Amino acid sequence: MKKSVILLILLVLVLFTAGCDEKTPQNSINSEVNMEKSVIAITQLEQLNTSLQKTPVFVKIGSRWCPECRSLKPVLDELAVEYQGKATIAAIDADKNPELAQYFNTVYIPDSFVIVGIENGTYVYMQENGNVSTDRSKARFVGRNDTDEEMFKTVLNFSLIQQKKADANDTKC
Repeated sequence: MKKSVILLILLVLVLFTAGCDEKTPQNSINSEVNMEKSVIAITQLEQLNTSLQKTPVFVKIGSRWCPECRSLKPVLDELAVEYQGKATIAAIDADKNPELAQYFNTVYIPDSFVIVGIENGTYVYMQENGNVSTDRSKARFVGRNDTDEEMFKTVLNFSLIQQKKADANDTKC
């Protein structure tokens, strides 16, 4: 009987401590570096607009329950590292932020696009062929999956070229 009680206590202790692991606390510098390399969760348009003032913004609208959306997470994480300081990689959870999903007229997820600027109060989007448009329907990537990483990079590279052109025009004026 005593052995059963001791085994039960040990089992309970193991179960309670199984999820615990001691991580060394990160200093604020490491936290900031990690934040810069991560996908930004957009909950308000102001966040998007602030990021857009610095760099083009790749946006993925999705949801936790969507398998295709989840399969894009490692791709977005990789893009965030590769394009750090050059482009912002962002995600909108359509369930948590339905007003944003509605604002972008999202019907199917995952729904991705790259914004390169704002013109007369309207977002300017980068199309897959390198052209820009204020019509998001011409620049959206719906239902894409993790095999589309190269296409995402191509569009991001086009957006960086567009940004250089815009910066060059601004310095001429």
